[in-house]
Amino acid sequence: MVRLEHETNGDWWEVEALYDLCFAPGREALSSYRLRDGVAPVRDLCLVARDEAGILAAAIRFWPVHVGNWDALLLGPIAVHPTRQGEGLGALMIADGVARAAAAGWQRVMLVGDVPYYGRFGFFRLEGVVMPPPTNPDRVLGRGDWAGVTGEVRRWDR
Repeated sequence: MVRLEHETNGDWWEVEALYDLCFAPGREALSSYRLRDGVAPVRDLCLVARDEAGILAAAIRFWPVHVGNWDALLLGPIAVHPTRQGEGLGALMIADGVARAAAAGWQRVMLVGDVPYYGRFGFFRLEGVVMPPPTNPDRVLGRGDWAGVTGEVRRWDR
C-alpha cells in the first residue's frame, strides 16, 4: 500500500537520489533538462509515493513549457524505485498526475517517451512539435488538445 503526496521542499534530495538511481549517469544532459533548468516545477502536480513506513517508492514531476505560442506541461522525470517496479506505481503516478493537471486547467501535457507504454494513458506522437536536439521526434508525445499546436518547445518565461 502506498500513498500519494505532494512533493515538498524536504523531499527534494531524496527524489533526486531516486532519479539518479533510476536513470543513467548524465541524465541532466538530456534536452528536456535544458527546458527545466532555472524553471520551477508545477508544485501542485509534483508527487511522491511512499509506503506505510514512509519510504519513497516513486516520484513524478511536471514542468511548464511553451510550444510555439501555446502553453503546455512537460511530464518528467518519473521514476519508480527498482524494488517497487512491476507494482503499477508508474501507471498510478501518471494517471493521477495527468488527471490533476487537467483539473488544474492544463490543456496539454507532453513528454519524451515510447508510444507502446505511454499510449495507454492517451499519449500520441506529436507532429510539428520540436524538442531541442538531439531528441528523436518519434518519441515526442502529447495528450490533450494539441490540434493546430506546432513549433519549438521552449523554456517557460513567466
